[in-house]
Amino acid sequence: MNTSEPLEAILKEWFAIFRNRMMGSFFIYARDKGLTMAQLGAMFHVYHKGACGVSDIGSDLGVTNSAASQMLERLVQLKLITRSEDTIDRRVKQIVLTDKGRQILQEISQANQAWLESLVQSMTAETQSQVSDALVTLIDRAHQLEKTAI
Repeated sequence: MNTSEPLEAILKEWFAIFRNRMMGSFFIYARDKGLTMAQLGAMFHVYHKGACGVSDIGSDLGVTNSAASQMLERLVQLKLITRSEDTIDRRVKQIVLTDKGRQILQEISQANQAWLESLVQSMTAETQSQVSDALVTLIDRAHQLEKTAI
């Protein structure tokens, strides 16, 4: 038996719990707001990258520009994004979140943040410290792997 197998199993279980919790809340929230996960993904793309073009979103989501444009049109109709001409190249459309769109993403993030806060509060100070130390080590190793992968 490989000595790293128990740690790998624990990390896989944690990742599954974390992914299911985070993605589950995204799925539920998207469904409740009448959005698809692709639409939500497009909104997050604009939220994190700022104003961008249709092709940027299509590339990020792995869909054609035509499919991205159709998906974004629904978000325009819902008043979650605006689509306007680029001031330099009128053929290019700039996608920007509206206040309503930004509010939806913030609500999702706040729900996930509340879950994380509850998780932390369920631990003793000693356990919080141990988990924190372990995660700092994990983050450090992950960054080192990323540097060697380049």
